[in-house]
Amino acid sequence: MISPLLANIYLHWFDKVFHYPSGPATWAKARLVRYADDFVVMARYQGQELTGFIEAKLEGWMGLKINREKTKIVNLRTAGTRLDFLGYTFRRAKNWRSGNQEYWRVEPSAKALNREREKLRQMTGRGKGNIPLPVLVENLNRHLIGWANYFSYGHSKTAFRRMNWYVQIRMYYHLRGRSQRPYRVPEGKTLYGHLKKMGLVYL
Repeated sequence: MISPLLANIYLHWFDKVFHYPSGPATWAKARLVRYADDFVVMARYQGQELTGFIEAKLEGWMGLKINREKTKIVNLRTAGTRLDFLGYTFRRAKNWRSGNQEYWRVEPSAKALNREREKLRQMTGRGKGNIPLPVLVENLNRHLIGWANYFSYGHSKTAFRRMNWYVQIRMYYHLRGRSQRPYRVPEGKTLYGHLKKMGLVYL
């Protein structure tokens, strides 16, 4: 597993040749978006000349191996097609309020949501019952704010609502597990309001 820093240093030369006058940035009007060793090439036409250039430079010139299982050509103008990259999903969607006009929708991917649920499950599991509640809430808040800051780009409101609901459910079961007596939300309070009063942030 190569570190992101080493990947950036080494693959910097791939960026350079890609944008040379003789590279696909010129003759294919292609754009390269790269983070460490993950990258996406955007072009109006994806032909053998473009894929051949990428394979020749990475595998022939630089001696690297392309992960063929993760590599694919995606036409995002095809209905139902999407691209997952760096935790986001990119796809075309219809705006029902403006006569079914399409727009580019960018939102947290299903994989990113599953990872976040697993992280929250770990943070509120039975093994965390010895952590004082104010400290637990502070840890959750710090993590949730960081996660929301990363996914603040695009259309993330639906994902944020799902995480808010999931955190409430996890906290409910966590509070039940902290005592042998059955946990009940204080009379006249909702779970939402009770957790908010405890200081839990909502995205």
